[in-house]
Amino acid sequence: MTIILTRPRGQNAKLARRLEAFGDKVVCCPLVSIEPLGDEPIDVSGYDWVIVTSVNGARELRRRMLGRPRRVAAIGRATADAFGGADLVPAVSTQEGLLRELPRPTGRVLFAGAEAARRLLIEELNADFVPLYRTHELAPDEPVHGDLVVLASPSAARAFSALKLNIPAITIGPETSAEARLGGVRVVREARTHDLDGLVSAVVSASR
Repeated sequence: MTIILTRPRGQNAKLARRLEAFGDKVVCCPLVSIEPLGDEPIDVSGYDWVIVTSVNGARELRRRMLGRPRRVAAIGRATADAFGGADLVPAVSTQEGLLRELPRPTGRVLFAGAEAARRLLIEELNADFVPLYRTHELAPDEPVHGDLVVLASPSAARAFSALKLNIPAITIGPETSAEARLGGVRVVREARTHDLDGLVSAVVSASR
């Protein structure tokens, strides 16, 4: 079984090792690149909640952060771990899922994420927004061949759907699944937990 991994360059190694331990062949084909949008410090000390929605956003905010917010909410356990922990990780790893579980009133909120992130939480919570990185969708230099593709973000799903390949997909969560299906990609498994363990379990389940 050949598994295609599509995360940004340098972010596929842990998943590749886990899958190779099951005897799978792994092909790394980054379909997304991440461009940080600055180095200046971000003071979070005046916020009641800071919200991070991706591993890349969590890492960038942690790198640039001054002070500590009262509480942190993260979409997905992997995002929480990348930030160093979170007070709230919703059961459903979407902005809608987080919105349902945030206690009210929320007070002053900072949303820190991708430049092109969905604005649902920003608008519903009247949150301040700081763009931390820009996502670029990539086209591979060589033809892509494999039995399954792993899609770990909506942007990767869009980039893969543009290739018009008849390769079924494993996705990390509902938003990625929705984006993949919108582009005509057949989603055969969605990770039950939106982290490394969830992706490994989904791939093993689909390929055995």
